[in-house]
Amino acid sequence: MPEVALGLSRAGVRGVAKAIRLRHGDSEKLIAAELECTVDLDPRQKGVHMSRFPELFEEAIEQVVIGEALLVEQLAEHIAAHVVERQGALRAEVRIVARYPLERRTPVTELATQELVSIIGIAAASRTATRRIVGVEATGINACPCAQGLVRARAAGRLEEAGFEEDDVDRILDLVPIATHNQRGRGTLLVGTERPLNAETLVDLVESSMSAPVFGLLKRPDELFVVEHAHLRPRFVEDSVRVALRDTLERFPELSDADFLLSRQVNLETIHDHDVVAERFGTVGALRAELAGAAHGTRHTELAEWLRLP
Repeated sequence: MPEVALGLSRAGVRGVAKAIRLRHGDSEKLIAAELECTVDLDPRQKGVHMSRFPELFEEAIEQVVIGEALLVEQLAEHIAAHVVERQGALRAEVRIVARYPLERRTPVTELATQELVSIIGIAAASRTATRRIVGVEATGINACPCAQGLVRARAAGRLEEAGFEEDDVDRILDLVPIATHNQRGRGTLLVGTERPLNAETLVDLVESSMSAPVFGLLKRPDELFVVEHAHLRPRFVEDSVRVALRDTLERFPELSDADFLLSRQVNLETIHDHDVVAERFGTVGALRAELAGAAHGTRHTELAEWLRLP
């Protein structure tokens, strides 16, 4: 018995590095991942066996690395259920973040390039039930609409001063990309559901919610495409969150109202010494209702709340 008979909400390990094999479509890849695992403790249980967590991970992962490869969220669920059973815990939560290589072509020259994205699997398991989440984190560019509006107004004034008619000014400014400051954006999308989802599709949803994607390799025609694309589709950090959620609901109409969504966007500012962030989370049903015109709810279902199990 512990000296103080209080249950603990979370106790465990984090920053555990492992090689895991993940399934992606019809292919499998062995990649590096970082794991975090915590358990809830009964007031009568003195503690978790911290030294046994690595052993439990090995037991849980071995059959996946050597045997059948799983999706990242299935692997997290597998480990969480295994830890609950072996630790005698009330509940376990596992988070896996894997750096996954995606093979791509540059937008104009079609050169082969490899982009690394983060694939996220989160799962909670009790002695009677499990819940899981699949997610991704990807990088892109956001071009600031506010600064672009200011530049457009200044350019319009200069053109008018130079003798151009108002209609001509509008035509010119509609044809020429208008300067603004750019922000590198980091978008996260989490989906809580029992349905298997393609993580690469989630990456596409995140990247398309920003002004333009980024590439590790760019020739000059590709660079021109990315810069023009970004400035022709300026977006605020809030826009990216809203677009990602709307497009996810449209792309996956089979999601149930009880499923969960979270979109988070962090933009690294270039003309300020701070960054900007926006986030929205909640059940699929609540988000669908709001998009359909229902009144905005003042309370949104949190990730931890959705993962809570009996």
